[in-house]
Amino acid sequence: MYSEFADQVVVVTGATRGLGRAIAEGFARWGARLVLTSRSQQDCEEAASEIAATYEILRPVAIACDMSDDDAIVACCERVHAELGAVAVLVNNAGLNPGPDFEPLKHDTYRRVFDTNVWGPVRMSELMIPKMVEAGSGSIVNITTVGAYRGAFPVSVYGASKAALLNFTQSMAMQHAASGIRVNAVSPGPFRTPMMDQLAEVIPGFYEFAAENNEMKRIGDPHELVPAVLYLASSHASYVTGEDHVVAGGFFR
Repeated sequence: MYSEFADQVVVVTGATRGLGRAIAEGFARWGARLVLTSRSQQDCEEAASEIAATYEILRPVAIACDMSDDDAIVACCERVHAELGAVAVLVNNAGLNPGPDFEPLKHDTYRRVFDTNVWGPVRMSELMIPKMVEAGSGSIVNITTVGAYRGAFPVSVYGASKAALLNFTQSMAMQHAASGIRVNAVSPGPFRTPMMDQLAEVIPGFYEFAAENNEMKRIGDPHELVPAVLYLASSHASYVTGEDHVVAGGFFR
């Protein structure tokens, strides 16, 4: 179904755990030439080795990249282009959730969240798109959140940053459609991931509330998000751009 990804260069940010790891494995199943990024080089190397062994593909390129650090983003993109050429698919998954904001957060925290969740994906996209244009095609998938659609207290800053990324998704889609570049988003609802586990530790009844307000009455498994990403990244979605695919089990928005 997605054999077109074989040997295509696919970059997944925040790829060492949670949704990002599941997404990377989804592309690995189809033989993609993967690039994995996260803030930790060691985590990237371990994930690359495990994915290569499990799916019997070329070992993914592992690059430490802090998505709030412009120099790191530039260096990452330069290395990818030098070693692999144009990127076919960029999945901007890396994100930062500072935890519940029952008390006012510090200004530095706001900046760090918006730098990571908005500036980082937009900057990475800006640097990848010119080579995509030269190649004649490319697909960008931004991972946002169902919380981007309404107030997301007590994770207000996270929700607001992802709402901004969703807006940029539509703007980039408008800007680059004529060049053959498609830009879409996937908005997850409640999934069991390390990030959500951290929230559950400090917000009593977090998972129970999420499941109760979900029409399917359960929490998603990360691998249940993958089909939406593969679809949007593929030629099956050749007439789809500027859209957001919500994967939330009927979670309210």
